[in-house]
Amino acid sequence: MGQTIRTFVAVEIDDAVRSAAVELIEQFRTSGADVNWVEADNLHLTVQFLGEVTLTDTADICQALGRAAAEVQPFELAMGGAGAFPTAARPKTVWLGSRGDDRPMLDLHKQVEKRLQKLGFRPEARRYQPHLTLGRVKSAGPELKTLAEMLAQRAEYPAGTTWVEELVLFSSRLTPEGPIYEPLGRSKLGSR
Repeated sequence: MGQTIRTFVAVEIDDAVRSAAVELIEQFRTSGADVNWVEADNLHLTVQFLGEVTLTDTADICQALGRAAAEVQPFELAMGGAGAFPTAARPKTVWLGSRGDDRPMLDLHKQVEKRLQKLGFRPEARRYQPHLTLGRVKSAGPELKTLAEMLAQRAEYPAGTTWVEELVLFSSRLTPEGPIYEPLGRSKLGSR
């Protein structure tokens, strides 16, 4: 087996949504909770996490993503509403969700999952929920209660819309300063 890289499939977001997400992160920082907040440039909608793959596998993955993207027309996705996994009351992962009709995003996810399953990637056991990860809780403390209250107050937070027009295969290199994401391939939606 050759050199491996950590990879995921994602959708990039518009600047207006990015700005709204950054504003939300800045508000949440005031809670004092011990959270690794995501850098503005790293905000994205994950479609599927692939994990470690070989460099030679990336060509097949990009072809599969091209076929998946061709099946879905570009669409607009409304973003908004803060939440957390597993729950807002016990946050581990803080996120900004999608609002309204997210069926096109769910269809895109289904197409990606179907194409990648043929390459041996297992589908997620959990139902896909479109979201931007804003931060990951590092450790518990009394400040988490404040963060949980802030999440509840921002459950309807409006963050605008983003135009979804391509899938991106990213590599993810973990460093002490945070992850570094680099695009490995792009596939335009609706391009047959």
